[in-house]
Amino acid sequence: MQDKFQEVEDILDKYLTAGKILSQVRGEAADKIRVGAKLLDVAEFVEQRTMELGGKPAFPCNLSRNDEAAHATPTAGDTTVFGKDIVKLDMGVHVDGYIADAALTVDLSGNKDLVDASRQALEAAIDTVKGGVNTAEIGAVIEDTIRDKGFKPVANLTGHGLARYQAHTPPSIPNRHIGEGMELQAGDIIAIEPFATDGAGKISDGSFTEIYQFIQKKPIRMPAARKLLKELKEYSTLPFAKRWLTSPKIDLALMQLEKAEIITSFPVLKEVGGGMVSQAEHTLIVTEDGCEITTR
Repeated sequence: MQDKFQEVEDILDKYLTAGKILSQVRGEAADKIRVGAKLLDVAEFVEQRTMELGGKPAFPCNLSRNDEAAHATPTAGDTTVFGKDIVKLDMGVHVDGYIADAALTVDLSGNKDLVDASRQALEAAIDTVKGGVNTAEIGAVIEDTIRDKGFKPVANLTGHGLARYQAHTPPSIPNRHIGEGMELQAGDIIAIEPFATDGAGKISDGSFTEIYQFIQKKPIRMPAARKLLKELKEYSTLPFAKRWLTSPKIDLALMQLEKAEIITSFPVLKEVGGGMVSQAEHTLIVTEDGCEITTR
């Protein structure tokens, strides 16, 4: 029994350590997001600083701008700079596979009310969390808060659970009213991430993809694909960026692995009405009477 208790304590400590690292890096990175700064410089700072502090990236640093909601990360050698954008900085840190996931919006565009909508929705959602609460209640609070600010929640994006080397697991945490959800249990690790928009309130896949994830082991004949698979072992089941890879014939190898359903891709997600999008996110450990925010 004592060994089991110690194991749980060790796991919680790793979640908390990952959250502490993320909080520090997020604050430092947010200060670097300004008009004229390179997206690639910020993304590489986030990923390198995470490792300097003893963690590893749980997924590539997302820097989604304007109508992009998620999954935008720079390419290798990218020279794109920030303009008068609304920028979502979404980052993940893991310690031995135990993940912290959080996001904030940096406003370079004069959309303070939109930024406040997602941030206030997150705070209102956190106030509802405790063991026994249904996720439908959280979704209702998020939607009501965002609509009270004059905006719409992005209906087809959700928060999620977290597990070792798994950045998205049940339960799904809705950002809108739903008929039936799941009951949270003390000890659940969840990420709540409201998205607010002045557009249509839905997202769809864009045409650009830079982020991938290993999903299952299968035989593959192409030598370049087999070589890439060896390189991907470093990331386990966590998402990775194409710009991280060094194997030859990257594009062809990725195409072959995706065609064989060995990896999956994550296209940039864009608001279907072209509306601006803001995001706020924290990782929480659910307790009997509330929650502990690991990424505050």
